[in-house]
Amino acid sequence: MKLIIGLGNPGKEYQNTRHNIGQNTVNQIMAKLGLSPKAYPKLQASLAKDGDLLIGSTTTYMNLSGESVQSIANFFKIDPSDVYLIHDDLDLAVGEWKLQFDRGSAGHNGVKSVAQHLGTQAFHRIRIGVDHPRNSSNPNLPVEDYVLLPFSPDELVIIKPTIDKIVQDFDKLIS
Repeated sequence: MKLIIGLGNPGKEYQNTRHNIGQNTVNQIMAKLGLSPKAYPKLQASLAKDGDLLIGSTTTYMNLSGESVQSIANFFKIDPSDVYLIHDDLDLAVGEWKLQFDRGSAGHNGVKSVAQHLGTQAFHRIRIGVDHPRNSSNPNLPVEDYVLLPFSPDELVIIKPTIDKIVQDFDKLIS
């Protein structure tokens, strides 16, 4: 079984922020597959199952993502090498994305939490670029504030085709 999990923060106030791009992408993948998530409060997640695919989002705050991912992996007996995190990435420009395996967190606290709780970094990451505040109109904005902002209208025009491409090619990415 493979676990595809979108990282983000719970609550409507975070729904369309840069930090929740992973959860938003997972929601679009589930819609494409015709899946409706079910709440798993004990696992701190919202999940849907489709054959050997378990897909959903954490319901923890980003920095505690590892608690949820570890609980899900343990409950469903999923090896870390079959885990795919989808998350925001400050080191990639808006519109860029990368699929990587067994890489460090690059300072991403959600990824750090997952690696710590799984006891390994040998899992897959679909990194979606949100750019860095130093490249924005407000370069002195702290990173922790920047990731909680929504995309600008100009950025949405760039990010939408990126998400559409990930959703369209999703089955190829996890094969």
